[in-house]
Amino acid sequence: MAGVPTVYQVAERAGVSTATVSRVLNATGRVLPQTRDKVLAAVAELGYLPSGAAQDLASRRTAVLGLCFPDLADDQDMAHSDASYWYDEVIRGMERAARRRGYAVLIAASHESDDVRLVLTVAGRCDGLVVLAGTVPVRMLEHIAMRIPVVVLAAGREPGETAGLLDHLSVASETGGYQLTAHLADQHGYQRMTFVAGPRDSPDSAHRFEGFRKAMAERGLATAQEPGYHADFTTAGGRRAASAIFAAPGPAPRALVCANDQMAAGAMAALQAAGLRVPQDVAVAGFDGIQLSAHLRPGLTTVAAPMRTLGGQAVDLITDRIASPSQPARSIQLAVRLVLRGSCGCPEPADRQSGQPLPPDHRPLLLGGIA
Repeated sequence: MAGVPTVYQVAERAGVSTATVSRVLNATGRVLPQTRDKVLAAVAELGYLPSGAAQDLASRRTAVLGLCFPDLADDQDMAHSDASYWYDEVIRGMERAARRRGYAVLIAASHESDDVRLVLTVAGRCDGLVVLAGTVPVRMLEHIAMRIPVVVLAAGREPGETAGLLDHLSVASETGGYQLTAHLADQHGYQRMTFVAGPRDSPDSAHRFEGFRKAMAERGLATAQEPGYHADFTTAGGRRAASAIFAAPGPAPRALVCANDQMAAGAMAALQAAGLRVPQDVAVAGFDGIQLSAHLRPGLTTVAAPMRTLGGQAVDLITDRIASPSQPARSIQLAVRLVLRGSCGCPEPADRQSGQPLPPDHRPLLLGGIA
């Protein structure tokens, strides 16, 4: 493949040896953090792919689609991690859509030490790639997209992104955050509300906070320009954030708006362990609409996102690109629904009295987003 960057060019750009480049990409041996950053920057700038991956990309048509995302559990005990709820739904939607089109799905969760290497390896074995936003630099995804279709999940286009290369797929996070906060303020009269954000580099969390902030500002309610509390999208993170919030000096919030359902579940557990009642003392709301939200006591008010549709739509974008590589890149935002349950102070649905599980999309109240 003429013009394809080589390992020698990466080494020269980074000012290191080819052996150092190999150690970085294969996560073998010790490399200083600043050296690793130089190598990864050179890889992204040049669009370098290891020779095996480049050869696979040249031959194409593997009948496999790839999905890469960071492992939110990090070094936690995986048996006790719940970071996969959201991914499970997206994966299920992607696998079903792929199977209907004759594709298998290769799924890979990366760690900070191997995210670039893993994405490059998966890209070399697939006809198309779905990557959760923030897993690797956009510049690298753009170079991969010159060879196979790439869909960026959970984020819109970034400023300075090259036009026409990457498809983007997300949900109406800002709309959902706004409508959820408006409901808490307008229907329940809550004024002191605190937002529990996800990781600082999460586009979804940032958009949900922006919706929260706008709803608060329009009603003349005090809120900071940036989230005061960040967690990691897990119940453990939600417990820690809630404990910190109610240990802080000053008036306690009347409601917590969490950037996802797992953190909301953790916050509810922390509040109840501290002797606070939900929603009588503190209301709690989440986002995503995972099935767990319907089984909590009280049931969790949430914004239900179409997670399986997200996975299926990603497959549609890839297969459309495979069939017509020259078509314009698309940025699609899927609608969300507000689901009202007992954790915000709304009456529990009658079905709860029978003990029967409720579907995660029970009592839809609104639609939002751009199709």
